[in-house]
Amino acid sequence: MAILLAYFSVVLIWATTPLAIQWSSDSLSFIAAALLRMAFALALGLLINASLRRKLFSIPNVWQTYAAGAIGVFPNMPVVYWSAQYIPSGLIAVIFAMSPFVTGLMTMILLKQNPFSARRLFALLMALSGLVIIFYHQLQLSAHAVYGIFGILLSCLLFSFSSVLVKKVNLQTDAFNQMLGSLLFSLPGLLISWWLLDGHVPVLVSTKSWVAIGYLAVLGSLLGITLFFYVLANMTPTAVSMITFMTPILALLLGAGLAHESLSWQLWVGATLVIVALLVYLDFSLSVFLLKALQRPAWRADQLQQHKSTFHKFK
Repeated sequence: MAILLAYFSVVLIWATTPLAIQWSSDSLSFIAAALLRMAFALALGLLINASLRRKLFSIPNVWQTYAAGAIGVFPNMPVVYWSAQYIPSGLIAVIFAMSPFVTGLMTMILLKQNPFSARRLFALLMALSGLVIIFYHQLQLSAHAVYGIFGILLSCLLFSFSSVLVKKVNLQTDAFNQMLGSLLFSLPGLLISWWLLDGHVPVLVSTKSWVAIGYLAVLGSLLGITLFFYVLANMTPTAVSMITFMTPILALLLGAGLAHESLSWQLWVGATLVIVALLVYLDFSLSVFLLKALQRPAWRADQLQQHKSTFHKFK
């Protein structure tokens, strides 16, 4: 049940992340917003670790799994922040839903396991068709949208590579330390990128940016990344990548409701094709996962009766 709760918490957090990323850049450059988010999350996480007297490098060669996880933060997150300047937040989630396909490819390359079949190849072609519809419509709206689309596709590649590489390294460390180590290893790259692409210390930062950065640092990074690594440690990379197909519709609705982003029929058609393709690709395995989880409740009937008896005894 804990894994299931963590799983759906990541879904909710990831659905709100694209819009929060756009808001965080309200008065900041994209690289400054990304750096501030990760730096605040790392500082708070290290403070928590120190207060609990936890060691970050207690396992031999643990730096390998931290370095693998860091790829999902840098260069991945600057790519996402840069792309968010050109396309709506809902579209970011839709395109990022391609992650299960890319994860399957990375699993085949790195783990020497072939997750593809004729059905999954058909699903891949269907998803690509959906992206073509989205891409064509966005290109008509703005020539710069192509930058954002290709940027998020690159992010899918980096995210999937990082996830599978963490599984390949296979060093057993807890999710919180994995999150902190990944942020720590990604910080130098973020600092160098900020220095080269911006280099200006912001003087005036809007309330909108501060609220979004705080939300992303605490929930998006500190909690969200920790929960993601916890789920990744207990499930396969392909199962974890299913999270990305659950977030697009919610992200589209949030973008339309809170940021007044337009939802054209082409976008809905493309998004629907991508989501249906993912269901075909995954063979509805999410439903199977949920049914299995519900069949293993945290409290069995005999345990519940035992605790009721104890309660009445003390009552």
